[in-house]
Amino acid sequence: MYPKIPHKSGLIALVATALLVFAGGYAVADSHKKKGAEKVDYTAMSSEELAEYLIFEAEGFDVDEKTQEGRTVRDRLTQDELQKTCSKLKGGPVDGDTAQKVMELARDSMVYPEGGIELGDWKRGQAVAENAFGFRVGHKVDDHSARETGGLCINCHQFEEEKVDRSGTLGPSLIGYGKMRGTNEQMLKYTYEVIYNAHVVFPCTKMPRFGANGVLSQEKIADVMAYLMDPESPVNE
Repeated sequence: MYPKIPHKSGLIALVATALLVFAGGYAVADSHKKKGAEKVDYTAMSSEELAEYLIFEAEGFDVDEKTQEGRTVRDRLTQDELQKTCSKLKGGPVDGDTAQKVMELARDSMVYPEGGIELGDWKRGQAVAENAFGFRVGHKVDDHSARETGGLCINCHQFEEEKVDRSGTLGPSLIGYGKMRGTNEQMLKYTYEVIYNAHVVFPCTKMPRFGANGVLSQEKIADVMAYLMDPESPVNE
């Protein structure tokens, strides 16, 4: 749900390995629990083929379970055109043609507020940036009617000096963001676009597509922007 994952099989391959070990190392096993299921030779598959098989064919996961953004687990696990394009790089540098294609795909996904881009409430934005709740699926799907959802921006970025020790460093520090950049129209548009779908500026970035994927509403994006840019926000002390 979230950042670009270079290979769908990375995490799932661990599950596959665990299943093989649990099965006692047998190379041939039932493909699934249905009657008359064919025997499948796991050892003849690549890690990606095995991951694809276990998830989408062997029914080891409930891929038709509904997710909070109105899709299904299957939808989440199926890469869209942008993800497929970036995955072909296998973690390597982004070439010009790929960058152009990805930026165009990201541009097509952009939806702007009808009344124009404005700052929301920085206190609510601070809460969104520090909140990890919202989009888990499994034995207990997160209930959005019971709690506010967030973006956990602090997991990758530093926002406040006093919270550096519990902030991530995968993304650049955003301390003093608004103080250094201001709040003119171009800066508002740039900041909104990076939060909504960062690939429009940074093709094949690891940053989640918060707006394009429905993780953050336009209102919550406005609040996060206020946290970044409002002079009263602790980000700009």
